[in-house]
Amino acid sequence: MKKLPLLLALLWSPALFAATDLLQVYQEALTQDPSLQSAKSAQIAGQEALPQGRALLLPVVNLSANTQYNDIDTQFRGGSVFSSARRKYNSNGYSVSLSQPLYRAQNFAQYAQAKFSVEQSNALYAAAQQDLIIRVSQAYFDVLLAKYNITLAQTQKEAIGEQLAQAKRNFEVGTATITDTHDAQARYDLTVSQEIAAQNDLELRQNALLQIIGHQPGELVSVQSDVPLVMPEPNAMEAWVEKALQNNAEVVIARAALDIANEEVNKARGGHLPTLDLVATYGDSSVGGGTAGGSDQTSRVVGLQLNLPLFQGGATSSKVTQAVANQEKARQDLEVTQRRIAQVARQSYLGVTSGIAQVKALQQAVISNQSAFDSTKLGLEVGVRTSVDLLNARQQLFSARRDLAQALYNYILSRLSLSASGGVLSVADVKQVNTWLNQTAKP
Repeated sequence: MKKLPLLLALLWSPALFAATDLLQVYQEALTQDPSLQSAKSAQIAGQEALPQGRALLLPVVNLSANTQYNDIDTQFRGGSVFSSARRKYNSNGYSVSLSQPLYRAQNFAQYAQAKFSVEQSNALYAAAQQDLIIRVSQAYFDVLLAKYNITLAQTQKEAIGEQLAQAKRNFEVGTATITDTHDAQARYDLTVSQEIAAQNDLELRQNALLQIIGHQPGELVSVQSDVPLVMPEPNAMEAWVEKALQNNAEVVIARAALDIANEEVNKARGGHLPTLDLVATYGDSSVGGGTAGGSDQTSRVVGLQLNLPLFQGGATSSKVTQAVANQEKARQDLEVTQRRIAQVARQSYLGVTSGIAQVKALQQAVISNQSAFDSTKLGLEVGVRTSVDLLNARQQLFSARRDLAQALYNYILSRLSLSASGGVLSVADVKQVNTWLNQTAKP
């Protein structure tokens, strides 16, 4: 019983109910997101292309063995000097064979393909990792914004409710018209519907985050008010475009696909070329009986084997034509990817630069609307403003606050998107954004 107060204090400790920040959500998504786990398994499978391709250049050794029971009945006709007989005996043997490819153009091309396949699988996993950061961040800030909209709707409903009650009282005592009451009632009803819509939107946003981490996110840490507004480094759009064309995971994937297609052409053309192998065989066999009695035999063979394809029904030429067409397709796919990623890099860069200007402008707009609201409230008290004017001023203030929050989240997401387009997005960026969150920050 003496420990009960301490236990209750621990249970109600704020640390136990602390909100979850972006880094914690991301770390949980690393193990819970099925898309990332699928990409990881695909990468592991893709790594095996290299040892399989290397195996085509290494020797192949086979062991074979046999044992047979023989029951032979021999009957000679006519005046044969041999006598008919029935013989029963065992025969046994084994052999070891080795084949070492010396020249196989197709095998060399397939080994080169394996290297590019590993590069491609690594790029696919890197793309999945960066995509997870973007998806987690987007879902995280979508939930924050949805909660922000609910808070604004509730605050606005409360304020308009007070104005509605005041309008009704003023109408009852004859100091206001029924028009003011109807206008306040209409605004109140609209705000109620907006609150319901905001609640539904929050449910959808939370479900989107649930798809990534596997459970409802709970309370999330909000963004602090003094997020640093920093220009991209380097502060040049085309520099980010060049970085994207070199490092972006999707470009690396498409480039590896072109390399694989190039080697596929070499492999198809290799079907016209001869092959040369070193072959060696060792064999040992024994026969327990027969017409000549029992025998033992040992054989050792070493040599070169040359194969020259002459005609295969046109299949090899058809494969070359097919591979060349796929090579051109991969080249055009790479061009499409490069142009798209360059556009994404430009959009993300402009998203950061224009986002900074927009956030600053909306910060000033919030200050101006707050001043306008305070002035209108004072004007209502001295009789130079109406309750409708106050409702309009409050509506504009709430809208400015919501727009500022949206612009701030878009600025953060644009920074992450810019890093992703340049192929440099990592957990370090998540940690940096996480420093902009504040456990005590209000929506």
